[in-house]
Amino acid sequence: MGILSRALSIGEGKLLREYEKRVARITAFEPELELADDAELLERFTGLREEAKNGRSLDDLLPETFAVVREQSKRTLGMRHFDVQLIGGQVLHGGSIAEMRTGEGKTLTATLAVVLNALPGHGVHLVTVNDYLAARDAEWMGRLYNALGLSIGVLQNQQSYEDKRAAYASDITYGTNSEFGFDYLRDNMAQSLEEKVQHGGRIGDDGKPVAMHNFAIVDEVDNILIDEARTPLIISGAPEKAADLYVTFAKLAKTMTTGKKPEGMDPKTKKEYVADYDFEFDEKHKTVAVTERGVEKAERFLGIDHLYRAENGHLVNHLNQSLKAESLYKRDKDYAVIDGEVAIIDEHTGRILEGRRWSEGLHQAVEAKESVAIQEENQTLATVTLQNFFRMYKKLGGMTGTAMTEATEFQKIYKLGVIPVPTNQPVARIDRNDDVYKTKDGKWSAVTREVVERHHNQQPVLVGTVSVEVSELLSGLFQKAGIPHTVLNAKPEFAAIEGETVAEAGRPGAVTIATNMAGRGVDIKLGGDAEHLVRKQLRQKGLTPGDEGYDEAFTEALPAMQERCAADREIVTEAGGLFICGTERHESRRIDNQLRGRAGRQGDPGESRFFLSAQDDLVRIFAGDRIYKILDRFQAVDDDGHELPISAGMLTKQIEKAQRTVEERNFLIRKRVLEYDDVSNEQRRVVYAYRDQILEGRDMSTDAHEEIGNVIGRALDEYLPSHDFESWDVDGLLDALRAIWPVGLDRDDLDPDSTDRDELQHQLHEDAIAAYAAREEELGSELMRQVERYLLLSIIDQRWREHLYDMDYLREGIHLRGYAQIEPIVAYKNEGYDLFQDLMASIWGDFSQMVFNVEIEVEEQIADPAAPGQGRPAQSYDYFGGTGGQATSLEELAGDVDSAALATYGAAEDDAEAAAPVVQQRVVSDQDQLGRNELCWCGSGRKYKKCHGANA
Repeated sequence: MGILSRALSIGEGKLLREYEKRVARITAFEPELELADDAELLERFTGLREEAKNGRSLDDLLPETFAVVREQSKRTLGMRHFDVQLIGGQVLHGGSIAEMRTGEGKTLTATLAVVLNALPGHGVHLVTVNDYLAARDAEWMGRLYNALGLSIGVLQNQQSYEDKRAAYASDITYGTNSEFGFDYLRDNMAQSLEEKVQHGGRIGDDGKPVAMHNFAIVDEVDNILIDEARTPLIISGAPEKAADLYVTFAKLAKTMTTGKKPEGMDPKTKKEYVADYDFEFDEKHKTVAVTERGVEKAERFLGIDHLYRAENGHLVNHLNQSLKAESLYKRDKDYAVIDGEVAIIDEHTGRILEGRRWSEGLHQAVEAKESVAIQEENQTLATVTLQNFFRMYKKLGGMTGTAMTEATEFQKIYKLGVIPVPTNQPVARIDRNDDVYKTKDGKWSAVTREVVERHHNQQPVLVGTVSVEVSELLSGLFQKAGIPHTVLNAKPEFAAIEGETVAEAGRPGAVTIATNMAGRGVDIKLGGDAEHLVRKQLRQKGLTPGDEGYDEAFTEALPAMQERCAADREIVTEAGGLFICGTERHESRRIDNQLRGRAGRQGDPGESRFFLSAQDDLVRIFAGDRIYKILDRFQAVDDDGHELPISAGMLTKQIEKAQRTVEERNFLIRKRVLEYDDVSNEQRRVVYAYRDQILEGRDMSTDAHEEIGNVIGRALDEYLPSHDFESWDVDGLLDALRAIWPVGLDRDDLDPDSTDRDELQHQLHEDAIAAYAAREEELGSELMRQVERYLLLSIIDQRWREHLYDMDYLREGIHLRGYAQIEPIVAYKNEGYDLFQDLMASIWGDFSQMVFNVEIEVEEQIADPAAPGQGRPAQSYDYFGGTGGQATSLEELAGDVDSAALATYGAAEDDAEAAAPVVQQRVVSDQDQLGRNELCWCGSGRKYKKCHGANA
């Protein structure tokens, strides 16, 4: 690692020197651009766009484009990009991560790379951590983009289809990682190109959809690509009924006793050891192990004679998950109960993870433990990991204040380098060594005394906590000590005012208790944020943006507030700036650095210190013994009986060593998740690409002819396993094939002495193709092509859903292969490949049967006389006797898929007429009022609301 770090540093130094040279070229444009009026500046930018569309490289256009953006920013936003921000913009454009400290202006920096990469018209995505920041940054920077003639769109949760499609069609799209990812999944469940918001949102000059994963900048890149990457994005549907077993096992778990095997046991004694407890849990690895005594207790409780019989296999998972829920997952630390629902708390941010649920029955086990309504297990309809989603982009950049500790992972997983960008002003923050106490009580007492003293001196304090429980504990202590303070944690009532609370944390004497990353993306300005305070003041008077007189009131109140904030800044600066008080080390050093980084922005004074105890989870689990020995040797109390801390570099190193251990473990977890998803990802790419070809109107007849031949080949392998006629099951073969098409051959046509297996396969294929041609002649070529595409799309969706279920089931038990000395991931790849082969075979098997036998309703309609080609009757078609419409929601999609599976086949017996389709006609006059969900009169096959009724 040392050699690698040095090598990377040498490369970064060379890049920074190149960036600095380019900064000089960018700045050289400034005098000339300052003389241009707004119209001339826009004309110059339009010229740059034309050059980019004509093929000139963006690297060549970078200096002038950056200069134009800087000049336009001065005019529209009143902010001139610092030279270091120009460097940051180049890092982002180069497809790397710009590590810029808090307060260095990452939001403004991003505009440089965004505008440059938007020049060719391919679209740029800017990814944020929450909807608030996406909307705020888009509105804030939108003035700059609009002044340059660039369109901007914003994605928000629960947004309408039309708004999303418009957002993706814009030059620049802001949104959260979840929205981008889920839209990708929903697009690949769409039933027509028109229903796609990403793929179909932008149309190129050639009339074809433009690839949407062109360039993305990920804000707070470490949070999104590291912290959140352990949880894949999943769209679920078709829920199964929740089992009462969860409640039963929750009751059982409360009766089970915990214990721990004695350490340092002799191996011989260890084999003979009989536990006097029911189960053991491991906080480090989040696992539980049930003892023989525990198994016997469970069997008695459940009334079964053997827990590990095959038919009881599901009960073992119930037992393990209920014990995990009872012993390892704590309320207000790992989760919160809000409005009768269990909501996961993000261990890194302290925020509620909306819509997220633990898998494999763990969430249901926690719900049973808390006696709230148990929500059903859902079946996966579509899934992708964040790693594989973001690796689809042709180019990816990121920015954060803390990335170097994860540089290796960024490089290995995403091929992203991390380049530290120099600060605009030297960092003046003082980072103190940790104070370590023997007990938590000693720590809390010290924190309270420290905060009282700082508050008395008018110094603002930001107290970082790792859980809701700790923040409420401290709030109680501060109330007793008479310290006015604000609390910000994962509970919804606090999350709603997160930005507002953090923005006030720099006022004189302000004390804010917050989770370690709360308010990320919001600057803490010493003395307070004047604009924010005015908005709050007006809101208290009942005025909100958009109200009559709001702008005038804002403009009138702002100067006085700016003067007040400037005076308060002097007070805070004199007191030493913002003090960061950490109350516990996080598992990741990066999170600690983020907390520290809230102080000392743009050269401001500041100070940070962490208060720890030997009873803290991180210290106790990963470094307890070593820390205890040091504390036992040096621990003392002062004259008032307060525990004295030990502040030593040696202790800090031990704690950081523990953090590195956890970071390595978490990296392996994420890496393992990715290794398994890589298997599914290859399959996903094949299936989604095939779906796209179908939606784009590809002629599938050639594929159908070939695949029907493969279906026949598989049938021959099953019924005619050798070339020996005597071993053939000819009747079984013909019965199986007649279920697909009316086979023209009969057993009597086969001579046992001369029939050749390969020749028979050729004859059967020729017969099937002849039947296929007859089917096409019956329906007409145009309708046949539509039937092929519709059938394939419906079958693929149904079978893919089943395949995901099979892959989930395989993944759950694959670790057992390790007992047979087989590497689980290798077994998963091999068995996953076999399942995928089965998937493709089943798709074409279903298609072969349905294409010959599905019933088609032909509806003849009279065209609108005002439409082109008036007087010519148009036709639209309903398959399976259904509505002929496209699914517009997950529920409708599931319904369409099921209808495909349950389509009525013809009898398809020996008589070919048994498979003849039922043809019905309906005449619709031009006076009839079409419903918005009915097929359009023009014969396009689309719903009226998405065709000629789109603008009605």
